[in-house]
Amino acid sequence: QVQLVESGGGLVQAGGSLRLSCVASRRIFSFNVMGWYRQAPGKQRELVATITIGRTTNYADSVKGRFTISRDNAKNTVYLQMNSLKPEDTAVYYCNAEGGSLYWGKGTLVTVSS
Repeated sequence: QVQLVESGGGLVQAGGSLRLSCVASRRIFSFNVMGWYRQAPGKQRELVATITIGRTTNYADSVKGRFTISRDNAKNTVYLQMNSLKPEDTAVYYCNAEGGSLYWGKGTLVTVSS
């Protein structure tokens, strides 16, 4: 069973930055795509960013130019660097991996105060 463990969430003021990390229990080069999703209170889970095994990235329009997804295969870790945070970025952020099956982490809470 694959485990994904997120960390790095917290409380930050608008305009601030956070870096989320997702550590996988197996080598991440076995996953075709890894990504970050988020779910705000009362809303559906939505895509934030994805990165393929070939390091092709994709971002939601709402975070383009502010967030950067990256991966470190040696550390089995995917990162989400979040800059210029806005109150509307407040959500639980989940790590996701696709590789034969679909895997999810338990999430890390990001709260952006105005």
